[in-house]
Amino acid sequence: MTDRIVHVASAAPYDVTVGRGLLERAIDALPGASAKVLVVHSAPLAPVADRLRALIEASGREPVLAEVPDAEQGKTAEVLAFCWQVLGKSGFTRSDVVVGLGGGAVTDLAGFVAATWMRGIGVIHLPTTLLGMVDAAVGGKTGINTAEGKNLVGAFHEPLAVFNDVQFLTTLPRHDLVAGLAEVVKGGFIRDGRILEIVEDNLDLLSAAGPQDGARASMADERTLDDAALPILEELIARKVAVKAEVVAADLKESHLREILNYGHTFGHAIEHVERYQWRHGSAVAVGMMFAAELAHLAGRLSEADVERHRAILTGLGLPTTYASDKWDALLAAMRLDKKSRGDMLRFVVLQGIGNPVRLEGPDPALLLGAYGAVSR
Repeated sequence: MTDRIVHVASAAPYDVTVGRGLLERAIDALPGASAKVLVVHSAPLAPVADRLRALIEASGREPVLAEVPDAEQGKTAEVLAFCWQVLGKSGFTRSDVVVGLGGGAVTDLAGFVAATWMRGIGVIHLPTTLLGMVDAAVGGKTGINTAEGKNLVGAFHEPLAVFNDVQFLTTLPRHDLVAGLAEVVKGGFIRDGRILEIVEDNLDLLSAAGPQDGARASMADERTLDDAALPILEELIARKVAVKAEVVAADLKESHLREILNYGHTFGHAIEHVERYQWRHGSAVAVGMMFAAELAHLAGRLSEADVERHRAILTGLGLPTTYASDKWDALLAAMRLDKKSRGDMLRFVVLQGIGNPVRLEGPDPALLLGAYGAVSR
């Protein structure tokens, strides 16, 4: 099957390739001057990292592997310092390269490692989760978490290339796959309405067994992906990447337009913070989009029908749309740390209709409480 290639026309242009069997393609993308390659990976991907090691050696370069904790547990200052130590002891120079192999947390970390080593070396991303493929690995945002919040420390550092190999998704637990679909449908809500139509037409292939809370479920009883869904996912991934590519090419450092990519994230990141990152990111963003839709409706910007379309798509996929009713003070405190906030003024991305994101600045506290009530359980 022909690969889909999305070009990101930023100041340092690169391609995002969507297809199958892309490990060798990633090796071909290594710069000719690179002598050493650091592969940052999580423990479950050790067998794939070993395959990469062999391919890197066959290309005449020296591979170095750095295994890091899985998911958000790997995005800490301690893990970052460990990666720096590996680079230093291995003698990495400015011509060498980092490869991020794993989910969005790993590519966030690997990108920040590359951004900070010798003030910036090359990085190539091989995301292995849907969330990583459509969001974290594309656009140059890198970073780690702190006790005060998510992604508060980081840098903008664009990759040399991104390879989205959908074969990785065939073994991804269904609930983690569906959590990634939250970011896909976000692209539909803010820009490409065709994404929503494709999801609505294929809920039977894409959905989880039923609505979930946001916490990680047991892996033992989760279904994996039907092969029939792969062509659908390839189109959805390419479309969502195209949405992000258009935005980041115009606004890499989030000074204006790029803020629209944070639809659902202000409330969603607050949930993650309050839950100590035990919720999946996509699950938290799903509730965050529902909150933003209810807020926009109360502010007179979004129709009730569009609010219900949010609910139908998200619940149809098996994503959560509600949250605990007794957490408002903690959520509000967390939202005040959001990167879009200015001083004491909260700023939200909301919709003025599907495909038309706008900013809502300093909304009346009564509207915020009303939206929270609408998504409380």
